Formats: sequence, structure tokens, C-alpha cells
Amino acid sequence: MRVTVSRKAHFNAAHRLFRKDWSMEKNNAVFGKCNNPNFHGHNYELIVSVTGEIDQETGFVVDVKILSDLIKEHIENAFDHKNLNVDVSDFENLNPTAENIAVVIWNKLRPYIEQKNDLEVVLYETPRNFVTYKGN
Repeated sequence: MRVTVSRKAHFNAAHRLFRKDWSMEKNNAVFGKCNNPNFHGHNYELIVSVTGEIDQETGFVVDVKILSDLIKEHIENAFDHKNLNVDVSDFENLNPTAENIAVVIWNKLRPYIEQKNDLEVVLYETPRNFVTYKGN
């Protein structure tokens, strides 16, 4: 029997959507106000889910305390109150769109989740705009 365990978290971060190899006009046409050279911020909501078999000994798919600690250490500490373009090396050459942020989060957490379990990241940039990444 496979069960999904989820943990919610949040972080506040600034970013700017733009490509260095495009003109300002093209960046403005594609990214609009999200291309503000002075950046803009979001209150990101994050849901990390692990799906797997229930361990017969513990009754857990994953210990939620351990999952919480992993999110705190590898995501919240790295992203919270940061300018993603400037302060987070993962985005040095990667546009920090919600899609790319979700993939980076997944990649940061995947090594700590047992390979037999599935990992899913849902990232809300706003209450109505969110992305999901399952590693495929």
C-alpha cells in the first residue's frame, strides 16, 4: 500500500525574470513587469510530498520531522529572504521562474529521500499560480 506524506513550508524571496543574452526589449516583451531591474518578491508556499510503502516497523513512509528538517536546512535556509538571482548560486545561470525553482528544490531534496520513494514538489508563487515537479 503506497501512501503520500506531505509537509508545507514557506519562504520569502525576490527575483527578476530575464535572460542576459536577450535585449531589454525582448525581456520586457516576454517577462513584462517580472523583468523589473530592481527585482520583485513573493511569499512562496511549498508542499513537499513523499510517496512510498508504509514501514511496518515505524508506521511511517517518512518521518515528518526528518522531512521538515531537510526542508529547513536545504530550502528555507538557502532561499528565505534572499534575492534568488544574486544570493543563490543555483540561479547564477538559470532564470528563477517558478518552474525552475521547483526543479532546483526537487534536486536539492532528492538525495535525502530513499530512492524507493517518489518525491513531488508543489511551489506556489501566488495563491493562484503554482507549479508541480515530480522528477520526470
